[in-house]
Amino acid sequence: MKLLSTHSYYYIPIIIGAILLTIGVKFIESYGIAIFLILPFFIGAITTILFKKKRPEIYTLSKSVFSAFINILVISLAILLVGIEGLICIVMASPILLLFVFIGAAIAHTYVDRIKNTNAVIIFFTTAILGFSFSEREKTPSLSEVKTSIIINAPIETVWENVVVFPQLDEPTELLFKAGIAYPINATIEGEGVGAIRYCNFTTGSFVEPITTWNAPTHLAFDVLEQPEPMKEISYWDFDAAHLHDYFVSKNGEFRLKKIDENTTELTGTTWYTHKIYPEFYWRIWSDEIIHLIHNRVLTHIKKEAEK
Repeated sequence: MKLLSTHSYYYIPIIIGAILLTIGVKFIESYGIAIFLILPFFIGAITTILFKKKRPEIYTLSKSVFSAFINILVISLAILLVGIEGLICIVMASPILLLFVFIGAAIAHTYVDRIKNTNAVIIFFTTAILGFSFSEREKTPSLSEVKTSIIINAPIETVWENVVVFPQLDEPTELLFKAGIAYPINATIEGEGVGAIRYCNFTTGSFVEPITTWNAPTHLAFDVLEQPEPMKEISYWDFDAAHLHDYFVSKNGEFRLKKIDENTTELTGTTWYTHKIYPEFYWRIWSDEIIHLIHNRVLTHIKKEAEK
């Protein structure tokens, strides 16, 4: 690989990839298929094409895939160092980035001998990435639901009291929370009944939650009027990434309490949310897991308080 690094063509995927990524997330402010699927596919493909055409005597698919992985790593480190994106986002995106780098390299390996014009490939993917970036900004996100339940050994009335408001939670042990994902620390309320305002306070700020249903002691529901940033990015710079604002939106939530017997209650917490980060099937894995962790943190705390 040292031999390859002496040739300028080796840096072409890095330069083009970094430029397209910067335009996509910094100026277009789009986090979607263009950035997480098409761009890494392009990096894998163009790395393979240039490698095979320029150094056929040492070319193998494994070397090409390795080179493409290095290229996407360098691009990621570059945007981290200049403060375009933070470490948490890069780490979350890395599995799908590496997968599509590999797919791009494998497909290019199959058809590389049929490709006569490398510049046409670059122009095609550049146009596709920028075009998808613009179009995805206008896409309407779908609504997702996350539901988590726990059994509490306490009367339903006692559980209800701890659902409406709860005191300071213990420090988290989960790695995602320690890395910067926002997590709840306590909850307070102003008023009682429908129209009351509940504040679920996180490490980055407060969720402002107007109460829409107050059926004590079985059902508490609320909308989300305001919400804080979903995380504090790890970066050398104090930057404000676009995905920290209005890309993950909590719409509403509820707690439902079911009486099992006099001293046993089932408590279920549900959150409805949208996010404008695509592909949804991949990012929903992360967001669902994070919300489950948040639910578990709150429900476990309510259980501990109610069982005292």
